[in-house]
Amino acid sequence: MSPLVIGLIGILAFFVLLILRMPIAYAMALVGFLGFSWLVSPAASFDMVAKEIYSTFSSYSLGVIAMFVWMGFLAFYSGIGSRLYVFAYKLIGHYPGGLAIATQAACAVFGAICGSNTATAATMGAIALPEMKKYKYDTSLATASIAAGGVLGVLIPPSVIMIVYGMATEQSVGKLFMAGIIPGILLMLLYMLAIYILAARNPALGPAGVKSSWRERLGALRGGLAEVLVVFSISIGGLFAGWFTPTEAGAVGAAGVLAVALLQRRLSWDGFKRSLWDATRTTAMIMLMVAGAIIFGRFMAVSRVPFELANWAGALPLPPFVVVGIVLLIYLILGCFIDALALVLLTIPIFFPVVVTTLGYDPIWFGVIIVMVVAMGVITPPVGMNVYIIKGVAPDVPLETIFKGIWPFLAALVACLVILVAFPRVVTFLPGMLE
Repeated sequence: MSPLVIGLIGILAFFVLLILRMPIAYAMALVGFLGFSWLVSPAASFDMVAKEIYSTFSSYSLGVIAMFVWMGFLAFYSGIGSRLYVFAYKLIGHYPGGLAIATQAACAVFGAICGSNTATAATMGAIALPEMKKYKYDTSLATASIAAGGVLGVLIPPSVIMIVYGMATEQSVGKLFMAGIIPGILLMLLYMLAIYILAARNPALGPAGVKSSWRERLGALRGGLAEVLVVFSISIGGLFAGWFTPTEAGAVGAAGVLAVALLQRRLSWDGFKRSLWDATRTTAMIMLMVAGAIIFGRFMAVSRVPFELANWAGALPLPPFVVVGIVLLIYLILGCFIDALALVLLTIPIFFPVVVTTLGYDPIWFGVIIVMVVAMGVITPPVGMNVYIIKGVAPDVPLETIFKGIWPFLAALVACLVILVAFPRVVTFLPGMLE
């Protein structure tokens, strides 16, 4: 059999292993190892696997993941998320659907500290859902708004998926972070608009809250929240200004949040230990997935599947934007079944050469678009990771109730994606300022 056929069989075998519920990292590594052994040699495959696993777990560049993940868990266990929500509610909670609108603002700010869609959804779910229940918000709107708001955690920097994309494609993490700012704010505003329209048409869905004075709004910044926002600004701002490498920026952010939490006496010893444990577990999971994806990518390279696909796409009698549309549709379909991070790691070796090398699209723009598309997968059935997280926070709410409320937010995601595809400068404007 030709290498191309072996490569296609390997892709099919990977999906079979997923159906059999093998962990994604192990499935990628196993298929990559066996495929590389078949096409090259078992000895070369053992050598490749050993080198890739060691280089991944000892990589200084990937240390940025551990730093930003720990910063997120420190923010979670020190109660920063709850104070963010209070501030957002006092600022904009008096509008129709105000609590749900405030949740989007809180998700955006917490996502900017955390960088994870699951952590953002879990934190805001535990904080915002009881408040919306207390004010008799529609259950479907309340739960869906939190699940969708978690998506902002992977778009607004720092984003773990952007970090992994940057490492896999050798792109600047700083530029990717900067590229995600405007799309993230745009998506947040579209979410808010969707909630406002729903609540204005049917006030029973989300009754308006009490308007707070500016004294109360500014008072909500006390208790360490203002200091944390300053720490975040220094961390990310220093990265953009070139003062820090991404790993150093993550370390500065984590150290700053830890210092604020300790000075404000907001972090218990048990919370500190839990933050270390959760950060270690999450980072190890991500690292293992990265290693598995690299091994699978080596197999794809020797099978020539990406190159043949790139040649096929380049020869299609279709405009480049149509080819990109087909690629995005594939991502959208796969995102309904595969975890967002795993999907990026799995498909980048296949589609990056097609879109960037063959069709000539900007790699930074493509990275943001991919993050946006795979983010849809975390709120769409049957996987819908964020929906299942909200289900865990509110076990009494049926899954179909949450999914029922997702559609307005999915429409907002599609509208945002259309804007970014039609006007690439929305993504590339800020990164262009770094050049």
